[in-house]
Amino acid sequence: MVIHRMGEGTVVFPNRPKIIAGAAIAGKKEGEGPLGKEFDAVIQDDLFGEETWEKAESRFYYTAAKTCLTKAGVEEDQVDALLGGDLLNQIMSASMAARELRIPFLGLYGACSTMAESLCVGAMLVDGGYLRNALCAVSSHFCSAERQYRFPLEYGNQRTPTAQWTVTGAGASFLTLDEKAPAICRCTHATIGRIQDMGVIDANNMGAAMAPAAADTLARHLRDTGRSPEDYDLIITGDLGRVGHDILLELMKERRLPLNPDHYLDCGLAVFAPGQDTHCGGSGCGCSAVTLNSLILHRFQERTIRRVLFMATGALLSTTTSQQGATIPGIAHAIVLEADA
Repeated sequence: MVIHRMGEGTVVFPNRPKIIAGAAIAGKKEGEGPLGKEFDAVIQDDLFGEETWEKAESRFYYTAAKTCLTKAGVEEDQVDALLGGDLLNQIMSASMAARELRIPFLGLYGACSTMAESLCVGAMLVDGGYLRNALCAVSSHFCSAERQYRFPLEYGNQRTPTAQWTVTGAGASFLTLDEKAPAICRCTHATIGRIQDMGVIDANNMGAAMAPAAADTLARHLRDTGRSPEDYDLIITGDLGRVGHDILLELMKERRLPLNPDHYLDCGLAVFAPGQDTHCGGSGCGCSAVTLNSLILHRFQERTIRRVLFMATGALLSTTTSQQGATIPGIAHAIVLEADA
């Protein structure tokens, strides 16, 4: 039996599954940010024509999935599995979209790390021959997340300086081994995250809760592969925001694996401009998903990058545990994306 592992916790994909299409659908505020021209569509109405924020988020998810399949030239009945989720209870946005898509569905929850988690799991299933292809998709919505985790918008509460702004948007990537389909990039390695909990209890300071998990996953990945940060054109974190971004830089210095700020991108700082008053930047499943499936895939297509470590981070809190004063566990999953030789 061949074991496709390297070091303590990194998976190697010998068949190098391809990402052949990606789609990013974003809300109005996101469309006004630095990545606005990169998105497939910017929806000016955050309700997206629906009656509730939750239904609107599901429509974002559905639209990203459909757009990705159209770009891949694939019909729904040709897709072996849809993998992904969202931030809401019982991942209802993803589940309702999967109901409409009628694709076999594997619901995943990794909080804001779910885009990377879905790619890791999808790449394993495709590389192992258990699926011919997989559609990986996630979503988030500012209004639905605020209502669930903090306060409804009508309450008008003041946001703390460390707070981040949940991205309204959805992203989808299509994975396959089809030899005829041209690759945007290929999945070559994945490092599955371990829970890290440094005792943070403030639900409005998720960057501090997630940064230790990012440092742990990144250090293990580099140790397993024998690589250094310089071996990557970009190391991308999901949504640490300003606080988590700075903490990660310090933690990696302590591990004697310093990151070059010119080759390190945090999606939470990429989606919004400083003048958009998001405090510490973006967050949510959709944050890393819309960045990956727009900016990053476009850079691969332009051949300005060749190897990327995409590492989305998640704060695994719930409304119940927060109200009970529990600490916030963090997680980070990483996948290596490489251009064809």
